[in-house]
Amino acid sequence: MAVTGDDDRFDGMLLAMAQQHEGGVQQLIDTFFSFLRRKTDFFTGAEKGRAEQLVMDSLKKHQKEAIKTQHKKQEDNEAAKKAREEKKRKEAEKSAAAAASDTAEIKEITDEEAEQLQKQIDSKKSEKPESSADAKEEKITEKKDPSDDEEEDEDDKGKLKPNSGNGCDLDKYSWTQTLQELDVRVPSPIKKIKSRDVIVEFTKRTLKVGLKGHPPIINGELNKEIKLEESFWTLQDSCIIVLNMEKVNQMEWWSRLLVTDPEINTKKVQPENSKLSDLDGETRGMVEKMMYDQRQKQMGLPTSDDQKKQEMLQKFMAQHPEMDFSKAQIN
Repeated sequence: MAVTGDDDRFDGMLLAMAQQHEGGVQQLIDTFFSFLRRKTDFFTGAEKGRAEQLVMDSLKKHQKEAIKTQHKKQEDNEAAKKAREEKKRKEAEKSAAAAASDTAEIKEITDEEAEQLQKQIDSKKSEKPESSADAKEEKITEKKDPSDDEEEDEDDKGKLKPNSGNGCDLDKYSWTQTLQELDVRVPSPIKKIKSRDVIVEFTKRTLKVGLKGHPPIINGELNKEIKLEESFWTLQDSCIIVLNMEKVNQMEWWSRLLVTDPEINTKKVQPENSKLSDLDGETRGMVEKMMYDQRQKQMGLPTSDDQKKQEMLQKFMAQHPEMDFSKAQIN
């Protein structure tokens, strides 16, 4: 029997089998070996010890790949975290530099101008002793930064700010996302559990997560569709159920995991620019266009599509000067 590399042709079939084994991975493996014992000569057709060697070789191979994949994901998460921290640090330095520049500009006046200014202040104090306090309060109010939060559209008011992973931290679970996939972390209400205690059921538009003998922790309709054959779960530290789900539409950010969850403001999602290099040319162009249009909307400026319409109208107007376009509107 030839040994091949990873083959995902049977993932859907195997996943369906796994979901029918309430005993978890142990019961699934037992079913597989039962099939080999009853329907093949796997245990008796080769020299003694050969069956064990084949199993151990395959186990070590895939165990090594699984650990490698886990380490890669951890490294990517750490790199993304460092990139976000570096971005925040640079923004803080920029703000500090701007503040220092403003202070310097205030101090750059001549002695004569300073004396004249002081006389004006003293004069106002003597004429209206109460107005100076009001003026001071008014100046403070005028200089007060309304915060670095961007002005929100009416549709975005009340939506939550995304967490550091562009998802949301809820009471019973938290989730993060990239354009391609979602990661969900579900802490167990019981300290120590085993895989056989866990119930996870995927469909393209529903998700159920819980423990045997307990009410479901997650049970509802997903916000968008997922690729069933590319979705899986693991148990981390015997207390956290970790799910990884791949999106069907990999060109949009999810505003929530379940349709019943509170929404996040996807306009405040921080995409990892370093990941754009991993996309093919066409997909990368679409992502960059989406990011550009998002920034334009936030600043109240026309999107790329609006700009194209304007250019087409201007060109048409130039070609037909005899026509009246004074009441023309672009929607």
